[in-house]
Amino acid sequence: MNRFKTWVALCFLLLAPGLRAQELNMTISINSEKVQGTNKQIFSTLQKALTEFVNNRKWTDAHFSTNEKIDCSMTFIVNSYDESTNAFKTQLQVQARRPVYNSSYSTTTLNFQDAQVDFSYVEFSPLQYAANTLDNNLTATVVYYVYLILGIDFDSFSPRGGTSYFQQAQQIVTMAQSQPAWTGWKAFDSPRNRHAVITAIMEDEAGGLRDMWYNYHRKGLDQMAANPELGRNTIIASLQALDAYYKTRPTSVLLQMFSDAKLAEIVAIYSKANTQEKQDGYKLLSKIYPTAGSKLDALKQ
Repeated sequence: MNRFKTWVALCFLLLAPGLRAQELNMTISINSEKVQGTNKQIFSTLQKALTEFVNNRKWTDAHFSTNEKIDCSMTFIVNSYDESTNAFKTQLQVQARRPVYNSSYSTTTLNFQDAQVDFSYVEFSPLQYAANTLDNNLTATVVYYVYLILGIDFDSFSPRGGTSYFQQAQQIVTMAQSQPAWTGWKAFDSPRNRHAVITAIMEDEAGGLRDMWYNYHRKGLDQMAANPELGRNTIIASLQALDAYYKTRPTSVLLQMFSDAKLAEIVAIYSKANTQEKQDGYKLLSKIYPTAGSKLDALKQ
C-alpha cells in the first residue's frame, strides 16, 4: 500500500524502488527536573533507547521518502522515580505536525497530554515490541501513540485512510486491559485516557469528523497556496461537521483534541474572512468551546 501524497515533485521518488525509510522523525525527551537526588544517567539512557526504538523501526507497509517523514515528539515529564523498584511515574505530551502542500507551513495534527504513564524500566534493558504480545506499559504506550500519530496523519491525506493504524492502536488497548497494574488503558477510568481516545475515534459517530479532517487538510489547507479563498471557504464549510458531532457527543475527548491542535489556526484562517463569516464562526465555535472566549475574541471584530 502506497501512502497517498499530493505534491507532484515527489511522485517519482515515492515510486522509486528501495525507498522504504522509516515513517517517523520522532524527538523524544525525558524531563527529570522534578526528580532530585538520583542518578540522572538513567534518564539519558531511556531517552536514547526510546528514540532508537521508534525511529529505527518500520511501522507501516507504506513508502516514505526522507522528506515525508512525520515530524512528531514525545516528552515524558517524570513526577517520581524509585531507584529500588525501577518504577517511573510520568506525564506524557505527544505532538505531531503535517506539512502543507507547496508552502513552508506545518500544521499541528496532534497536541495531547496523557496525564498518567507509569512504567518500570531497568537501565540498558532492551525495548521490544511484537504485534501479539505486550512486554511492559512503556512500550505499549509508545507504540499506541505511534499508531495514533500514523492514523491521524493518514486520515488527513485520504478519506479515513488511517483506519488500519487506529485498529492497531485499538488492539493494543484491548491487550493492555488484561494487565491490571497498567495505567491509562481501562474504560471509564478517565474521559481522556488511551481507551477513551481510540474508542471515540472508532465509533461510527466519528465518521463525519474524520471526513472533515480530510477535507480540512487535503481540500482546504493544501489548496491555500494556489487559491487562498477556495481553501479558506472549504475549511469554514468543513467545520459544520464539528457542529454535527458536538450535537451527538458534546463531551467527547475528540472535541478537546481538535481544539488543542487547531483552534488557534482556525482563528487565523478566519482573519481573512468577511464579517458575516467571522460572526458565524464565532457563534459556532463559542458554542462548542465556551471556555475559549479569549482565543475567539478576534472573530468578533
